[in-house]
Amino acid sequence: MARPPPLGELPPSYAPPDRTSAPQTLAGSLKAPLWLRTYFQGLLFSLGCGIQRHSGKVLFLGLLAFGALALGLRGAIIETDLEQLWVEVGSRVSQELHYTKEKLGEEAAYTSQMLIQTARQEGENVLTPEALGLHLQAALIASKVQVSLYGKSWDLNKICYKSGIPLIENGMIERMIEKLFPCVILTPLDCFWEGAKLQGGSAYLPGHPDIQWTNLDPEQLLEELGPFASLESFRELLDKAQVGQAYVGRPCLHPDDLHCPPSAPNHHSRQAPNVAQELSGGCHGFSHKFMRWQEELLLGGMARDPQGQLLRAEALQSTFLLMSPRHLYEHFRGDYQTHDIGWSEEQASTVLQAWQRRFVQLAQEALPENTTQQIHAFSSTTLDDILHAFSEVSAARVVGGYLLMLAYACVTMLRWDCAQSQGAVGLAGVLLVALAVASGLGLCALLGLAFNAATTQVLPFLALGIGVDDIFLLAHAFTEASPGTPLQERTGKCLQRTGTSVTLTSINNMVAFFMAALVPIPALRAFSLQAAIVVGCNFAAVMLVFPAILSLDLHRRHCQRLDVLCCFPSPCSARVIQILPQELGDRTVPMGIAHLTATVQAFTHCDASSQHMVTILPPQAHLAPPPSDPLGSELFSPGGSTRDLLGQEEGTRQKAACRSLPCAHWNLAHFARYQFAPLLLQLHTKALVLVLFGALLGLSLYGATLVQDGLALTDVVPRGTKEHAFLSAQLRYFSLYEVALVTQGGFDYAHSQRALFDLHQHFSSLKAVLPPPATQAPRTWLHYYRNWLEGIQAAFDQDWASGRITRHSYRNGSEDGALAYKLLIQTGDAQEPLDFSQLTTRKLVDKEGLIPPELFYVGLTVWVSSDPLGLAASQANFYPPPPEWLHDKYDTTGENFRIPAAQPLEFAQFPFLLRGLQKTADFVEAIEGARAACAEASRAGVRAYPSGSPFLFWEQYLGLRRCFLLAVCILLVCTFLVCALLLLNPWMAGLIVSTYRMGQRPSGPPSSLLPGALAEPCPPQVLVLAMMTVELFGIMGFLGIKLSAIPVVILVASVGIGVEFTVHVALGFLTTQGSQNLRAARALEHTFAPVTDGAVSTLLGLLMLAGSSFDFIVRYFFVVLTVLTLLGLLHGLVLLPVLLSILGPPPEVVQIYKESPEILSPTAPQGGLRWGASPTLPQSFARVTTSMTVALHPPPLPGAYIHPASEEPAWSSAATPAAYVPDNLSSRGLCADTE
Repeated sequence: MARPPPLGELPPSYAPPDRTSAPQTLAGSLKAPLWLRTYFQGLLFSLGCGIQRHSGKVLFLGLLAFGALALGLRGAIIETDLEQLWVEVGSRVSQELHYTKEKLGEEAAYTSQMLIQTARQEGENVLTPEALGLHLQAALIASKVQVSLYGKSWDLNKICYKSGIPLIENGMIERMIEKLFPCVILTPLDCFWEGAKLQGGSAYLPGHPDIQWTNLDPEQLLEELGPFASLESFRELLDKAQVGQAYVGRPCLHPDDLHCPPSAPNHHSRQAPNVAQELSGGCHGFSHKFMRWQEELLLGGMARDPQGQLLRAEALQSTFLLMSPRHLYEHFRGDYQTHDIGWSEEQASTVLQAWQRRFVQLAQEALPENTTQQIHAFSSTTLDDILHAFSEVSAARVVGGYLLMLAYACVTMLRWDCAQSQGAVGLAGVLLVALAVASGLGLCALLGLAFNAATTQVLPFLALGIGVDDIFLLAHAFTEASPGTPLQERTGKCLQRTGTSVTLTSINNMVAFFMAALVPIPALRAFSLQAAIVVGCNFAAVMLVFPAILSLDLHRRHCQRLDVLCCFPSPCSARVIQILPQELGDRTVPMGIAHLTATVQAFTHCDASSQHMVTILPPQAHLAPPPSDPLGSELFSPGGSTRDLLGQEEGTRQKAACRSLPCAHWNLAHFARYQFAPLLLQLHTKALVLVLFGALLGLSLYGATLVQDGLALTDVVPRGTKEHAFLSAQLRYFSLYEVALVTQGGFDYAHSQRALFDLHQHFSSLKAVLPPPATQAPRTWLHYYRNWLEGIQAAFDQDWASGRITRHSYRNGSEDGALAYKLLIQTGDAQEPLDFSQLTTRKLVDKEGLIPPELFYVGLTVWVSSDPLGLAASQANFYPPPPEWLHDKYDTTGENFRIPAAQPLEFAQFPFLLRGLQKTADFVEAIEGARAACAEASRAGVRAYPSGSPFLFWEQYLGLRRCFLLAVCILLVCTFLVCALLLLNPWMAGLIVSTYRMGQRPSGPPSSLLPGALAEPCPPQVLVLAMMTVELFGIMGFLGIKLSAIPVVILVASVGIGVEFTVHVALGFLTTQGSQNLRAARALEHTFAPVTDGAVSTLLGLLMLAGSSFDFIVRYFFVVLTVLTLLGLLHGLVLLPVLLSILGPPPEVVQIYKESPEILSPTAPQGGLRWGASPTLPQSFARVTTSMTVALHPPPLPGAYIHPASEEPAWSSAATPAAYVPDNLSSRGLCADTE
């Protein structure tokens, strides 16, 4: 047998058909777009050929470049600050937060550590002495926590927040107060004497036992010390604060306690107190006036009788306040206890974090398991630890996910035929995508994009699933190259056929993620930008580096080496025999109707000595009519394959037979062609598909109405943990939020007092604001300041009436009367600061309840210095802070008359508590009400804004849906621009965009359509994308997934991801000739396998997310993206082909080869040819390409691709694609005759 010509060579006698005489008719006169496509494919062809010529260099340089970018991961920064993650940069909230930090610093004055106690049996009453005793046990253990760091011991008394420590002139009393001053602890135990046990301070006085709050009676102590020291000012301070007997005058929770003081109301009766009655109305700390804890801060799940009396409660809460790191640092800076350790703010933060972790641990372990109560503990450090754990990369899941993808790619691309197997290509492709993902993330780090939990937990898997899709597409296309393609052009042909599809899908994904970056939340904006960059790196790797891998694998196949184990030769190598095209002759055949099959008798055997397979082709061939087709004569060619005729030649022992395995005959393309497409494209099946998808759309529209806004912290914390249990209990029983109404500078506080009072009143009237008790004055600095002035005015009036204060002397008056005397004579004039005639002509507070403007800032200095407890209780946080001024009643120089006025205020705040905020709608209502109050105040000249966590983290929902619509609108504009560029027809692009606007919801860009397509192909694909978006949104409603910034990003990105499932089918349909059904079936045959492989690879990439310990990752990423993938698969392979078969456009190119200008009427042929009438296509000459299966093909356009003959019977010649890669997975045996 003569040796066949080498691969890619043509004999000198071969002459191609004369193309100059073949006129081309372009459907719709789309000459410019087709030229643009041909030009673009020519560039891709040149790129592929260049990569193949220098495959080794390209691979080396590509890996080097991607590896260098991946090194940028060393500088990656993981952001865990909630404010940095969730507060929109440049927004109103961001500007307000910046203003607050500019005036007050980076952090609050204190942090909160909380204990919540609930009954193990839900609904059980906790207002019993036994339940409160268990609460005391847990709180006492937590309050005694000590940690040793830097050679020092740190306990609660050293690091707790103490409110308003007064300045006392008496040194002994000042030192005693410094040691004894209590920590701020909001606890229901403060209603009882046992609350004193949580205070750890102690002091020593000669002749007295160790003084602690459990035995301290301030009134008795002052009486005992009165003869030895002047304590009048201190006594007045305690009286104003209404300290009384402090804790020793309160009932004992357990009167049998040996240390229960005799002054306790139930000490002698030994009767347990009525807990509900004692807790009714709340409790107070050591100061009745300034430390009032309302019921809502202490009790949860309360029930009352018809008269409003408290009956029962289901939860107790205690809150321990600690200093912030900065305040702790300032407190001990220069102190003898820290002078030898290089005290710094970082060390202060470390001390606080260590104490808080120990606090939570001991509190959670305080009660044994057999008790009826349970303790939930939480601290600010616990939240930070959760965020850090949430942002950590799970190496096990990353490695597991990529190993699973490696296994799938290798198994999917392995073939029994070693020359066609691509297992090594699959392995290399997945590793290349992994490197591209790492390089993309490294580039993000170099660009300064901070990583967050979404980046570390989701993006590696999502990018892997998306990136591997194109790997499968190129690998399938490479195996389906025409046998007549020269070896040196194989990579160029592969890119020419698939590069357009890969480019369009990648651009759509990048544009979608860039549009998702319009979501104003920094964490999601960073995630979207990082995803777009990673998709871009994947695109570069697939288009530049992966073709080099394919080229090297082609060299391995040509050298007949094993797959994966490429160092070993193949035991059953294939020798390719190229069969050249032959002309049929002068006979005319109607184009698109006739199908000519030449059945060739062939024998195949393996040469044991040379390990080559030899195919023997006898010289005769005959023409035979094809048997009936599964969908009619129009759709399918004969059901058998001439390759099935290849058998083994029984003969000598020197020839080894190669037999094809039965299981190797089945693949996805075979299934799509012979089972799926014939069933799907039947009339009744189409009707059923349309009805089912219509019903799904209707249900989704209903489900969309169920979607609520919101993202609770309980959604982020892993379920089943103690942290989740605490947050669930807090959300259920203590949904309280501390907020503040901040007043800025830029207006005159002294002349705007009425507007400030009105603003406070308006804000207090909001539904969500917790009102103070009826017997308590509003807890604001302006009220406290005015009430203090009224108090000293009353003292002055009394002293004046009694003669203790006169025009020339105040020394015989009270301390308050003397203070009022000094304030009344102030004029506010720098030239004449004092006017004694005003003592009887003016008041510190006028009849309207306003402070005289000229006295406002002078009086503010005196109040801040004289009433530290009231100042601390008001939480005013003045900036600039008023100057310190000490009142000296016995000053004789007159200097004490000169009181420095405070500077004009630029920052002050009114504290409030918001209650009942369970749902996002509650937060939105409260935010809108607060903003309305501030807007009304601005019209009165007062600049104010609300501050607090609800406004930081929930204000995004005011404009979230508007932002989503904005992103979609911009996406539509980008769609218009892309379509206008590719179609070179802005009117067509406008029609496409307008088709989008008429949809139920905005969806993805139709730019995934092939350049040169008609405007009519857009509606089916756009309809499918729009339906996917609506259905995904509706399914979120049925699954209970709330709408937050994260689902919005996924919904916007779903447009680009959804194009992955539709563009291939659309391209296959647009570039195929024939009837609607035929072209839809042909598109399914060629795209079913890559689309399915892409979906499976995406699901495998997402599968690792299901193993996350964070329910947030599972629900908001794994579930949503999995639903999106399944919807894309169903819509791309089921609904879209049906819609195209009904609404699809005509072919964009019709090729006509005329014998004469006249159209010849077809006549019945002889010799086995089957004819059919064609209402639209004329007769033409046809060329027969003879291979194992001979079919009719039209001559190609310059640069166009001629579909190679597959091992299965060819489709009708009218269905031959012109510019798309088929995905016909070959049914090959252990040996094959062609590569």
